[in-house]
Amino acid sequence: MSDGVRQAPKPITSRSDPGFELTLYAHVGAERSHTLSYYRAHGGYEAARKALGMDPTEVVEEVKVSGLRGRGGAGFPAGVKWSFMPPVDGRQRFIVCNADESEPGSFKDRYLLEDDPHQLIEGMMIAGWAIQATIGVIYVRGEYHHAYERLRAAIEEARTEGILGPAALGSDFGFDLILHRGAGAYICGEETALMNSFEGLRANPRLKPPFPAQAGIYGLPTTINNVETLCAAVHIIERGAAWHAAMGTEDSKGMKLYQVSGPVARPGVYELPMGATFRELVFDLAGGPTEPAKALIPGGSSTPMLPWSDATLDLPMDYGTMAKHGSMLGTGGVIVIPEKKCLVDALYNVVRFYAHESCGKCTPCREGIATWLPKMYQKLLAGKGTHEDLVVMEDMVENMRGTAFCPLADACAMPVQASFEHFRQEYEHLVDFGESKYPRRREWAS
Repeated sequence: MSDGVRQAPKPITSRSDPGFELTLYAHVGAERSHTLSYYRAHGGYEAARKALGMDPTEVVEEVKVSGLRGRGGAGFPAGVKWSFMPPVDGRQRFIVCNADESEPGSFKDRYLLEDDPHQLIEGMMIAGWAIQATIGVIYVRGEYHHAYERLRAAIEEARTEGILGPAALGSDFGFDLILHRGAGAYICGEETALMNSFEGLRANPRLKPPFPAQAGIYGLPTTINNVETLCAAVHIIERGAAWHAAMGTEDSKGMKLYQVSGPVARPGVYELPMGATFRELVFDLAGGPTEPAKALIPGGSSTPMLPWSDATLDLPMDYGTMAKHGSMLGTGGVIVIPEKKCLVDALYNVVRFYAHESCGKCTPCREGIATWLPKMYQKLLAGKGTHEDLVVMEDMVENMRGTAFCPLADACAMPVQASFEHFRQEYEHLVDFGESKYPRRREWAS
């Protein structure tokens, strides 16, 4: 209190803050949490009833004010995205859930789909009402067999009970869902490739503009959101935009699911308010590294790594801070890299993944990622690299960024650039001595 002026409450940025409570993951792991009876017993579908009693524009505005940003990686404001839909003109409109969780290091959505599928269904109903879409599509990663079966059963339960159908929850709003299973292609995480795949076409990205809101599935107005984003909308409508906005930092509001993998005592998924630090996640929740570490990937394999240090561990996990330090929050998939790991070897593994998953539509991916970059790594790891090769590799990834049809080229180029920035000495050691200081995979050693 100062000069009689009431100070704004301090934002919630730690799991230890008294005002924080689990929301997205409150019921994950509970017995029979995937069933409709359990979900209803814990307040399920009350937020959807509330939303259906509001004007659709009010729902959009509530999500805007909440500060919710897309949790699939890009971090675009969800309410703003919903507002891009054109005025209702009689055409079919779609709300699509991107559940094609294929980013290495990311596995948060899987447990929502398996243990709390009705939370996603409710989120899609709310989003569908907000943008006046009567059909929702859930595009599930092909390898998520158990999640697919749980979703299918939950949708049938919801239809049987009149939650989905021509009179959703007894209202005048008709809403139903289509569950579509992918076939194991990472590129389908890109929204326009996902739409092509759903339509039965080759999963190549589309040129934008037009954006999905103008010409999406079958050329009709479409909005695409991630699983976590749609689940977050349930709690925003239930508790209000102010509740959500009280958590996090200036540019990153609400709660977030963070994943930890690598050599830590308790790898897994943890829900924290945005703005919590890596130290709280890795040490307080995940139990800390089980061996010395040298790097940390903050948001899945496509985000630039950061060197392991006290300064890095004390960084808030939010969009603005990560951008300021040359990385990205991405999906919140934190990967700890041990000291003993050869970084050149690790990055070759990353490059091999993106080379395998490239659709080959455009030159930067087809020639850079799928052809020349893996060959350059193979040459280095065989002890035949030169310093000129390192210059070529750096130039190659720089020219890939921002030049491809979709972000897949950037997703490969950025981690490579970060490895050169922070661990160039490991590349140079391979060139100078023909061997890494650190153990490597046996099959790549010659």
